[in-house]
Amino acid sequence: MKNKWIVPAIIIALGLFLLGQRIESGIVKSKEAVRTVSVKGLSEREVPADRVIWPLVYKELGNDLISIYRAVNTKNEIVIDFLKSNGIPENEISVAPPSIVDMQADRYSNLNNPYRYNVTSVITVSSNQVDKVRELIVKQASLLEKGVAIVSGDYQYNTQFLFTKLNELKPEMIAEATQNARVAAEKFAKDSDSKLGKISSAYQGQFSIEDRDANTPYLKHVRVVSSVVYYLKD
Repeated sequence: MKNKWIVPAIIIALGLFLLGQRIESGIVKSKEAVRTVSVKGLSEREVPADRVIWPLVYKELGNDLISIYRAVNTKNEIVIDFLKSNGIPENEISVAPPSIVDMQADRYSNLNNPYRYNVTSVITVSSNQVDKVRELIVKQASLLEKGVAIVSGDYQYNTQFLFTKLNELKPEMIAEATQNARVAAEKFAKDSDSKLGKISSAYQGQFSIEDRDANTPYLKHVRVVSSVVYYLKD
């Protein structure tokens, strides 16, 4: 009885083996038939900053806190008057509480320092009038005539130039990057005696905003790279 099923079993096994071979061959041929090209497209812009944050910092030294407090108030008024008289409105000016360092309480301070207190005052301008603020940065030396020495070089209080209108540029730059990617893909297709097909996949890279160079932080370089994969046809 067992011998009765041997031949059909062999036939079925052989059929399944041949079917598997044909399916595998079809998959390989299908993979070979799909050809793609991966390209990148670049879009760049140089734009002016549209917002500036400008901290004006000065220090006051002394041994009597009451005298220092009065001096700080007087100098704050001088700085604020300078800003307002040059076109900066009050709502774009903010005054931070003074930062006080007691040199005698600081174990790392120089014990021979003749002054006990080191007070730092910061008045910040946050404005969209970038050109106006740039003019005032040049003119700030005039505050010396009134006894206010604006200090610089402190990394905590660097002037920042910002570009806030990226969303207005995005559609145009993405379209340009995609078009540039297509141009590169078409050139590749032509060189390989193929025709360009539809997009297989696409990836929009992150936008970057950087200073154009170290000397002109008020000019920004905006950049985006799009990656696109196209099908190729014979």
